[in-house]
Amino acid sequence: MKSDFPVVKEKAILVRAIGRWSLAALMINIVIGSGIFGLPSKVASLTGSQSPLVFLIAAAGIAVIAGCFAELASRFSESGGPYLYVRAAFGRFAGIQTGWLNGLSRVAATAASANLFVAYLAEFWPEVEHRFAAVFTMTALICLLAALNICGVSMGTRTSNLLAVSKLVPLIVFILLGSVFISTRGTPVFIGHESHPTHDWLNAMLLAIVAYVGFEGGLIPAGETKNPQRDAPIAILIALATCTPIYVLVQFVCVQTLSDLQTQRPLIAAAHIFGATPLVVLMGIGVLLSVVGFLAAGMIAGPRVLFALAEQKDFPRRFAAIHSRYGTPYISIVSFSALVWILALIGNFTWNSRLMAVSRLVTYALSCAALPALRRKSTEQPKFRLPAGELLSMIGIAFCAVLISRIGQGELLILALTLFIGALNWLIVSRRQSRNSEPVRIGSTVVA
Repeated sequence: MKSDFPVVKEKAILVRAIGRWSLAALMINIVIGSGIFGLPSKVASLTGSQSPLVFLIAAAGIAVIAGCFAELASRFSESGGPYLYVRAAFGRFAGIQTGWLNGLSRVAATAASANLFVAYLAEFWPEVEHRFAAVFTMTALICLLAALNICGVSMGTRTSNLLAVSKLVPLIVFILLGSVFISTRGTPVFIGHESHPTHDWLNAMLLAIVAYVGFEGGLIPAGETKNPQRDAPIAILIALATCTPIYVLVQFVCVQTLSDLQTQRPLIAAAHIFGATPLVVLMGIGVLLSVVGFLAAGMIAGPRVLFALAEQKDFPRRFAAIHSRYGTPYISIVSFSALVWILALIGNFTWNSRLMAVSRLVTYALSCAALPALRRKSTEQPKFRLPAGELLSMIGIAFCAVLISRIGQGELLILALTLFIGALNWLIVSRRQSRNSEPVRIGSTVVA
């Protein structure tokens, strides 16, 4: 009987099944995670009625970084995302470091979502807060999503698409009912005239930025996208154009309705004020769907980081193994899922979120720096060329640097440890392969 688990081929072939709209839905799923349900009250407590403006400014900052990613993505058809871009621009050592940071970010973010799912599920099933029930729930959820992705990227993206639509519905209903409620109370104050210290604005901006990060996760499985060089820039635009108005309008409704800006569940608290019990239930379900949607999207993007490292021979070759029946990187999926499970059990939402934030910012800065470097190295024009790209890449780097400068010592220690492990990884693979790893190409141009 033939085994479904083949010997790794020299060059694995992934199934290209992700279309433009599936790619956009994947990005939306990753961006609209838990932040939209927890950040409004925190941002409003710092900047009051001006907080919707904070989300607009944050969107502008992320748009600069996203523009850099759009050009970078249009140069490549392989899986890898930031790891591939930085490796092509600055060489193998920088690429491996970026791969480790990106992998850490994906694992921690997905684990944090598993923690958050259990916390919100307790609103409907209090017993899940007990340790055994929590472990069982997280294990079942992670295993289910891993199995769906092993059975095919089409199955994984269909799950991601369904959850993207289902979690947008309660948010749109919340905005509509909130707008009606606000209109019955008289003329709302759109942008107040109160004064807030600069440090409050900066802290609010940092919080709002967290809600937008993650769009680049949809670029990692480029090897399974039908036409990544054409579809990736458009998918980024669709994702940001969808998320930004939702964030701003949700923030506006919360500011206009909530008197207690310290609540941990601002959307549910606002729904209580509307007096609509079904909406409260809908919002609770919406939170759970949002978190599961984030998990589903993360389980697509995360394993492809490991696959991309192995495909470029910067990681053990077994991680590049493709399932003979389903055409998916099954060893990378299983390994990523196991790491998510471990971090979900040993950590909590806050701890895992900090791990995600510190590593994500560095990969953003390195990716922005890769844009001008690749323009100089490559003789071919990208499918999408960012206007004033080199200037915008510098702005993106500065933007990330400001955020990184506000990271605590604990996060910096974890970052340093990850970079140290990445350096050891580089030393090991360099000695084993004697610098004979496959070069990275942009079209026909060898750049690393």
